[in-house]
Amino acid sequence: MCSEWVKTLDETISKFGPADVILVGHSLACATIGWWQAASGRKIKAALLVAPADTEARGFPDKATGFAPMPIQKLPFPTIVVASTNDEYVSLERAKYFANCWGSKFINIGAVGHINSAANLQDWPEGLELLKLLDRKV
Repeated sequence: MCSEWVKTLDETISKFGPADVILVGHSLACATIGWWQAASGRKIKAALLVAPADTEARGFPDKATGFAPMPIQKLPFPTIVVASTNDEYVSLERAKYFANCWGSKFINIGAVGHINSAANLQDWPEGLELLKLLDRKV
């Protein structure tokens, strides 16, 4: 697993009151958040998990090492998984599977690729609304 990233994330969260922390993870950061929670046992306020990359998928880039297997334990805090129908790094079915495993609300935002700058979402106001929803949920 991505132990250096997990350690860095834990050190960063330790500087704040974990109950006040909402993490936003994109792609491999979604796996990092899952592995961080499993390793630390900490509970934060919430997490927005955007375009989780499927590190176990055939054809996943060889250069991205240390993130597999995907963490699939239930997360003990509110989460939302946001996925696209044509993401090159995760199928919609696998994104739904991860959301189900993590206990997340699942949102399909259509065919926008890997939900990054190439998707031309600009400031992505819908993403901000999801973040606000997580902040109000707790």
